[in-house]
Amino acid sequence: MKILVTAFDPFGGETVNPAYEAVKMLEDKIKGADIVKLEIPTVFGKSIEKLEEALEKERPDAVICVGQAGGRSEITVERIAINIVDARIKDNEGNMPEDEAVYQDGPAAYFSNLPIKQMVKSIRENGIPASVSNTAGTFVCNHIMYSLLFLNERKNLNIKGGFIHVPYIPKQTVDKRNTPSMSIEDIIKGITYAIEALIRSLE
Repeated sequence: MKILVTAFDPFGGETVNPAYEAVKMLEDKIKGADIVKLEIPTVFGKSIEKLEEALEKERPDAVICVGQAGGRSEITVERIAINIVDARIKDNEGNMPEDEAVYQDGPAAYFSNLPIKQMVKSIRENGIPASVSNTAGTFVCNHIMYSLLFLNERKNLNIKGGFIHVPYIPKQTVDKRNTPSMSIEDIIKGITYAIEALIRSLE
């Protein structure tokens, strides 16, 4: 079994992205499954190209995309991606599209086909805060989740796929008073527990 785990580079003025900091430190094998780790750019369009290349090269059984959701206090497993791009900040190449479709010929939304509640349960049972989220936003995180599920359907890839958001790590909140954070160690563990739940569902 092969699982592709992607994460974004830093964006929005941050010097780190806890998503990639955690993903790059995941074990190369989890419960016997090969874990392929990939950094993708926080750029509309280019992020899809990088993901599509990896799908063709690796042909994974499942894909989990991971991103930062500053301000959230839990690891959140996303339920739905919507066919809209409406950026409140610029991406890493200065793009700031408003009210555009991710794919003009795509449906209004896709639901994750990951075992989202089992993943949340696995994280929580190991003492780390987690929940199901019903919004992946309208920035590059939603963009990549929607694209993954669109490509899965249109190319008949037959993979499980979805998205996980993680909080800031503490050093990102030093100058952001009253903003939640989570240790990188707990983020790594949380993603690992989510992957373990996914593996169990595929066995």
